[in-house]
Amino acid sequence: MTVKKKFVYLFLAVFLLSTLVVTFFGKKGYVDIQRARKRYLELQIEVNKLTREKEKLEEEIKKLETNPGAIEKEAREKLWLVRPDEKILVKSKDKDI
Repeated sequence: MTVKKKFVYLFLAVFLLSTLVVTFFGKKGYVDIQRARKRYLELQIEVNKLTREKEKLEEEIKKLETNPGAIEKEAREKLWLVRPDEKILVKSKDKDI
């Protein structure tokens, strides 16, 4: 084998090796594409979750706008509001009682 052929083979080997490295690990290579796909799927799941939450909140808003009973229920649960003729029983969390 001549020196010229050895140089050509060495050049081809280095070229192929560098091409493989760049293909897998370079910018926009296989690894980056897989990472981007994973991130896309995570974001898609989050979008779906937020969409369901938004629909639930819109439904709650609609219910509060149209149903006075729903407003009263929310006021009782979240603000601890009571009617004047009602009494409140407070349950102790102590285990001794």
